Amino acid sequence: MRTYQALLRTGTQGLREAGIEEPAHEVRLMMMAASGLSRTALISAETDDVPGDVADRFTDMLRKRQARQPLQHILGTIEFYGLEFVCDERALIPRPDSEVVAEAALRLIPEGEAMTIADLGTGTGCLLAALLANRPNVRGAGIEASPQAASLARENLSRLGLEGRASVFEGSWADWPDWQAADLIISNPPYIASGKIAGLAPEVRTYDPMAALDGGEDGLEAYREIIALARQNMKPGTWLVFEIGYDQKETVSGLLGAAEFTAIGAAKDLGGNDRAVWGRKPEK
Repeated sequence: MRTYQALLRTGTQGLREAGIEEPAHEVRLMMMAASGLSRTALISAETDDVPGDVADRFTDMLRKRQARQPLQHILGTIEFYGLEFVCDERALIPRPDSEVVAEAALRLIPEGEAMTIADLGTGTGCLLAALLANRPNVRGAGIEASPQAASLARENLSRLGLEGRASVFEGSWADWPDWQAADLIISNPPYIASGKIAGLAPEVRTYDPMAALDGGEDGLEAYREIIALARQNMKPGTWLVFEIGYDQKETVSGLLGAAEFTAIGAAKDLGGNDRAVWGRKPEK
């Protein structure tokens, strides 16, 4: 038998050779998942022998990660805005950068106020759930064209106890019938230019759904469509909040301005990149 310390050491080396950026951190997360040990308990057990079933689970996880399967898929869950989400190939993996988009939307939803919100292209349901969990008087809908992603969103909303205030519409945002009911709409649409997808990390281009990535020739196709639909169908005074690519602030803000949205603003993520843009449909 081998000790936890020995397996952690060889696992770290294996991930480093596979080009993983934070091999030691990821190896510990996989060992915690394989063993059921907490971070502190794992430190205490480093010189102990690893049970055979734990070693087998860890080795299987390590093999998948060396093949560049996303760590989040291997672990099966991911934390986003303090909530735990099931995460698999059905939908885009939630990213920490997206938390600034949730924060921007929450600032536009007064605490205690009853509102209706929607999340276009909800995926795992992470943005919708983050808003609902932090605004208990709010109800919402996730709009999702992918049946697989829609099933994942429903699963996550149910696990978080939010199914009583949330629904998932399975279809395109163009076919969603309740635009007029929303007081705020949030969206993390596909925004990678088609020509740049081949250069993405293997974890992204191979395992994230292509429909959640490909934003067309210039990456702005979904923004144009959503803003046109919002201009036509949203009720006056409604907020529209987008996640954007790091270099899309000016163009998306310009699209909102051209559609006569007002109070246009933006926010940066923790890395200092532009990540959220929002605007309000003017009162008539």
